[in-house]
Amino acid sequence: MKNYAYTLCLIAAVSIAYFFPQYFIEINGFQLKELIIPLLQIIMFGMGTTMTFEDFIGVVKMPKAVIIGLVCQFTIMPFLGFALANTFSFPPEIAAGIILVGCSPSGLASNVISYISKANVALSITITSLATILAPFLTPFLMKILGGQFIAIDFWAMTLDIVKMIIVPIAIGFVVNKVLKERNTWLQKILPLISMGGITVILVVITAAGQKSLQTVGLALVFATIIHNIGGFILGYWSARLFKLSEQDCRTVAIEVGLQNAGLASGLAKAMGKLATVGIAPALFGPVMNINGSLLASFWSKKSVD
Repeated sequence: MKNYAYTLCLIAAVSIAYFFPQYFIEINGFQLKELIIPLLQIIMFGMGTTMTFEDFIGVVKMPKAVIIGLVCQFTIMPFLGFALANTFSFPPEIAAGIILVGCSPSGLASNVISYISKANVALSITITSLATILAPFLTPFLMKILGGQFIAIDFWAMTLDIVKMIIVPIAIGFVVNKVLKERNTWLQKILPLISMGGITVILVVITAAGQKSLQTVGLALVFATIIHNIGGFILGYWSARLFKLSEQDCRTVAIEVGLQNAGLASGLAKAMGKLATVGIAPALFGPVMNINGSLLASFWSKKSVD
């Protein structure tokens, strides 16, 4: 149960926010939603402190697997999200939120899940790093094409928001890591805890803000989110199989595709001023992908990669 403790805490926190939203919207006049973007920037800074130049060497060492992983990342989830949004006939802003999750880069948890799943951790780190760097260009582009059919999308505004939310904090974290070198051990210990706490706060605030929207589309959206996540795992795995990657690399691609950066999607929803609608799907996707990712990792951890 220890492996699922954080996921269970997430579910409990989100449930409390759903039933008692009034306690998670503002404190003494301060709107808690204003914490979302700063928290996301701290989380991205933490990611930057773990990155090195070696993370990008994978492009040279295993170009086929990296390219397949990136192509799957930015095709399967966006178009699957678009299909689900149309199939369930959600209100336009709710539908756009599903697509926004799909257009986001790989989730931060993918590297840990890859390790537990006996997947290719080096490949996972490379795909996550490159997908994050490509996000300022590909996420707005895909949202303009797909999400733009539901709501108005400002391509350049979204690009700038992504740069401010993830690229700048990651770059600062990367420089700090290089400057401190071995002296940043304390950062490596405390930042993961801050990141987990930050993700929890983000999900709680979005759930409270969008409680009324959830009451309208709750069960259907949960079902669509589960299909989106599991569909990403399945399609990612078999797409990699189609291109004859090894079992270890197939697992990695499946994990990279299925686990999205829901925090970034939430931050973008906040930047658009649509946290209570567009932000709902990312808020649900976070706990769902943690549960399914943990179960998948537990299953694969017992299976040989031979």
